Amino acid sequence: MKIIVFGATGGTGKEFVKQALGAGHYVTAFVRTPSKLQVDHERLTIIQGDALNKIDVDRAVEGHETVVSCLGAEGLKPSTVLEEMAQNIVLAMQKHGLRRILYVASAGIYKEIPGFLGWMSQRLLKNVLEDHRRAVNTIMAADLNYTIARPMRLDDGALTKEYRSTEGIVPENGKRINRSDVAHFLLTALEEEKWMRETVGLAN
Repeated sequence: MKIIVFGATGGTGKEFVKQALGAGHYVTAFVRTPSKLQVDHERLTIIQGDALNKIDVDRAVEGHETVVSCLGAEGLKPSTVLEEMAQNIVLAMQKHGLRRILYVASAGIYKEIPGFLGWMSQRLLKNVLEDHRRAVNTIMAADLNYTIARPMRLDDGALTKEYRSTEGIVPENGKRINRSDVAHFLLTALEEEKWMRETVGLAN
């Protein structure tokens, strides 16, 4: 499969690139700073660009079958950056006939985390969650075959494959998940055509 990955130099993006290459896929990493990826593989193509630039995104998406977005916010202030990048990706997908997108958002975009943890996430991450939610709404409104991953707190760590996934809500008492496991979820959802047109809470 020919997959283009946005946010490929982030923690989850790097893990997805490695796992997808290991599974035999052709991967294009769309990055602003290629030197940050530090992955060399015969089936890996690196494209330098900015997801806020419509022309960059349009050119990059052409010729692929699937989009994976691991784009994240760069701060806690009010922003529409994630929404704007999602709009550019959606427009490029529609232009070039792509239907499948897997997008990593965050638990809390629907205020679905219960208790004190949920209260704290809304207090500290309010602006990021709102921007992710607008980005997700953009994708869902475009009539694409989407899978929205909503992980709890992201940690570094080895792949465990021992995580829980729940549609709509977050896993009960879930607090964290390894980035490598989020990448595994994305690849599994893609290869097995699971979680189509659903938003999925993830946690260990």
